[in-house]
Amino acid sequence: MTTLLAIFTLAVVLSLILTPIAGLLGRWGKAIDKPDGIRKFHQTPTPRTGGIALGFSFALSLVAVNVFIPSDVSKLLNFTTHTWHLTGAGLMVFCVGLWDDYKRLNHHIKFLIQIIAATFVYAGGTAIHHLICFDLSDLPLLSYLITVLWILFFINAVNLLDGLDGLSAGVCLFCSLTMVILSITRKDMTTACLFAALSGTLIGFLRYNSNPARIFMGDGGSYLLGYIIAVISLSSSNKSQTGASLFIAVLAMGIPAFDTILSPIRRFLTGKGPFKPDRGHIHHKFINHLGFSPRHAVWMLYGITGMLCTIALIVVNIKDELAGVILIMLGACAFLFVHKLGYISTFDFERITNWICDIGYVAGISKKRRTFLWMQLSISESRHEREFWSNLCAVLEWLEFDYAEMNHKIKDGEAIAHTWNRGKFDVDLNFYRHHLFKLELPLADENHDFGTIWLVKDIRRKPISRFTMIRVEQLRRTIKSTLKMLNGQQPAQLS
Repeated sequence: MTTLLAIFTLAVVLSLILTPIAGLLGRWGKAIDKPDGIRKFHQTPTPRTGGIALGFSFALSLVAVNVFIPSDVSKLLNFTTHTWHLTGAGLMVFCVGLWDDYKRLNHHIKFLIQIIAATFVYAGGTAIHHLICFDLSDLPLLSYLITVLWILFFINAVNLLDGLDGLSAGVCLFCSLTMVILSITRKDMTTACLFAALSGTLIGFLRYNSNPARIFMGDGGSYLLGYIIAVISLSSSNKSQTGASLFIAVLAMGIPAFDTILSPIRRFLTGKGPFKPDRGHIHHKFINHLGFSPRHAVWMLYGITGMLCTIALIVVNIKDELAGVILIMLGACAFLFVHKLGYISTFDFERITNWICDIGYVAGISKKRRTFLWMQLSISESRHEREFWSNLCAVLEWLEFDYAEMNHKIKDGEAIAHTWNRGKFDVDLNFYRHHLFKLELPLADENHDFGTIWLVKDIRRKPISRFTMIRVEQLRRTIKSTLKMLNGQQPAQLS
């Protein structure tokens, strides 16, 4: 316990000393985050090099304890091949984030280096070999993929949350303190010391990062924090093979975890790139949707994180049945939370259903798409004018139009007119009424003009389908292609 307190205190002191120095390095190197009035809520240009202080405070506190405190627990840096892999991967993640703070990197490059670093961790022997009740020891590829995803998930979760003064550092502090408590109860003092060092580092850093912030952690700091939490919890879980560390890490980091899952989905559904910054993150919702000030939003998110950390510790130490009830209740609360923040409107179920239907239609999975394709084939295989018009009328009947009129030319220049109507529909009587849907389709391209077809539909009788316009254009192309074939110019083709 003495070692634990020593490493925590030393980390706090080092962080308090090194953070202002990191700020000076940021200003000297012009790694400055300027307000933009859109996504960024700070008022003055602020250095984003806090990651330097976080990285050095964490590392130096571990080195100092190993050197100056004689204890079995303090031997945290036994540099085996395993340790070198973890250290090398951590430096890789930290350096790419820090480089981005100074020069800005393409997100594809950053993501690739994160994957390489996670692969380095796996190669060093730190991996997820047990997941819930599944043993992945005999499935190395699956173990590798899950391990890489785990590390990438935490790195980017912390990064996405870093949008308000003190928010990301504070949430990581709650998670670290929770992991310290869990490690002590399991008598895993090595892991407890590592998280104690991280906790002390974050407390010292928050002295300068809390609202109004004098320094930001930047990508270097957020990447490093996410990496450290992911790797230490992973190593701790492998020691006990219970998965408790993994579960607590996910639940304690519930807010950034939720945001990480939701952000790319939200951007994808709104037609944006999955890595394109926006104002749809949880902290933005608290400010723009619920009306909180940035400071109050941070404190609210602190409170939610503290509650999640407490629930995580309770769930790990109770019976399975009661744990299940608590998790169900937590899921219900999460749904209400999402609804309150206005995310349900983003993920409108009707629009999502329509989008899925569109995918099914384009892929040809739906029955109606296959039926329509068969009807197109019937038109394209028509051997003469009469058969062509008969097949076309069958399609118009199936598409539930009420009237059609087609005027086209055949190869000798003769004009032919066809009309079709459904039942007793009187086009002369109804043509100028407001409830009619009317289309004039030219049967032409850059080289040929075969005429025109008029389509009329009474939308009071049957509303327009979401696929009507798509099918009409496909039908137009099929008609044009078939007319070319009937005029002896080329075989009919489907669109």
